[in-house]
Amino acid sequence: MSDRLSIAIDVMGGDLGLHTILPASLAALAANDSLHLYLCGNQVAINQYLSLDPIGDNYAQRVTIVDAPSVVAMDEKPSFSVRHRRDSSLYIALSLVRDGMAQACVSAGNTGALMAMSCLLIKTIEGVSRPAIVASLPTLKGQSVVLDLGANINCKAQNLFEFAVMGSALASAVYGVDNPKVGLLNIGSEMNKGLEPVIEAGEMLKAHPAVNYRGFIEGDDVYVGKMDVIVCDGFAGNVLLKTSEGLAKFINHKVARNLKKSLYRRFLTWMGASLLLEIREQLDPARRNGAVLLGLRAVVIKSHGSANQQSFVNAIDQAVVALQSDLPKMIEKGMGYRN
Repeated sequence: MSDRLSIAIDVMGGDLGLHTILPASLAALAANDSLHLYLCGNQVAINQYLSLDPIGDNYAQRVTIVDAPSVVAMDEKPSFSVRHRRDSSLYIALSLVRDGMAQACVSAGNTGALMAMSCLLIKTIEGVSRPAIVASLPTLKGQSVVLDLGANINCKAQNLFEFAVMGSALASAVYGVDNPKVGLLNIGSEMNKGLEPVIEAGEMLKAHPAVNYRGFIEGDDVYVGKMDVIVCDGFAGNVLLKTSEGLAKFINHKVARNLKKSLYRRFLTWMGASLLLEIREQLDPARRNGAVLLGLRAVVIKSHGSANQQSFVNAIDQAVVALQSDLPKMIEKGMGYRN
């Protein structure tokens, strides 16, 4: 792979749009000299922003502005977006990846539209019926890869099986986990508990020698670190992710309130400041922003819709890591297919 890393940015996507994504993009350029960004969005608005915050000659040589007249709304139906938003910043960014101009796409926009357009334009790896959104969560032993986090609400056993194979390949190739332990998220550890697709997927994984399947895992064991890869449908995964983010906000709020109370509490908080800071950083959603749409033939990263500047920088960083590890090829290999 060339040292030059080219990434298409959906500048208009997300809740905050270009006022967050443009400064994040410039920060990413400053941190990585090999990065070239295609900024896809309303050209007039982008140029107006850059006129107020001019970029240096070095950055300008590594930026290409691609005009996109329309935007996919956050509440828009994916089917409508695919038919009527082919001039949108999201569609054009993905088209640049399809055409080989960019190697990856990063968007904070509509998840359903991103999924649908990615499948249409970039296609899935052979053997993968649906891509899955994957990210890592902190555990007592390091981190666990979790998928799907919201791309597929209703999953068949075959989908869960594919997620497990892809997640195992990701944990091994990107995170360096030797023979990663894989578990299915369920409401109990007994083999007869849970929804039928989960039970059936477990039987399929038992018979697949390339996956180190260890059975079901319950929600209270997610952060213990029993599994390196945790597999679930998009409904359960998204609830798990959002609950984790809510817990992080709860801890941050409690620590902040503690500092405003009695002098004694301030002293105790000061004594445990390093530990509290470590916990807050590990649970901070911004630190882990940027989820891969796993199973596509190219790298596509979904950022949180409400991502702030640093969060979106982290999403771009995720794209860089995925490109440097040649993630699609690793997943293709893990699925048992080679060119």
